[in-house]
Amino acid sequence: MDDNIVWHQHRVTRAERAAIKKQKPCLLWFTGLSGSGKSTIANALDTALFERGYHTFLLDGDNVRHGLCKDLGFSEPDRVENIRRIGEVCKLFSDAGMIVMSAFISPFASDRRLVRNLLPAGEFIEVFMDTPLATCEERDPKGLYEKAREGVIKEFTGIDSPYEVPARAELRLDTSVMSVDACVEQLLAYLVERGLIAH
Repeated sequence: MDDNIVWHQHRVTRAERAAIKKQKPCLLWFTGLSGSGKSTIANALDTALFERGYHTFLLDGDNVRHGLCKDLGFSEPDRVENIRRIGEVCKLFSDAGMIVMSAFISPFASDRRLVRNLLPAGEFIEVFMDTPLATCEERDPKGLYEKAREGVIKEFTGIDSPYEVPARAELRLDTSVMSVDACVEQLLAYLVERGLIAH
């Protein structure tokens, strides 16, 4: 790092920013195959928390690639950089006292660990969307699996690029057998149990 770049210390602390919002910051990191339900469940949780008066923000893979990461492709190095950037943005939101949701395939365990290590202990909640590949491929909401099978898309996670299953995710949700409401209820119950939200 350049020796001329130094940290500027803020007068308002992250704890004070969270306290004024009457909540505790955290990051729910939704990871899983394309079509596993990451964005759907993250959106539903975001809505449920917002309706309860919590200050939240949702970062979604496709949306971020329209702006912050539009210069990146889908090679392994670009995917790593994509997640690094997202991790830093999530950290900024959590420093602002927000409850952050992030919906990204994030196939590599090392990348998810990098983001976990950016946050204070207990604030990174890995939500593994443990939906079977067959179900994801059957849904194929964007037609990506079909293109990957035809060889039109290369290095597609789950087909010709690996997905490293989380070893110790805080939560596992399978949308092939769980409804959206059931997933949200489980997520809310976890946040209450951890003391991150009140109700």
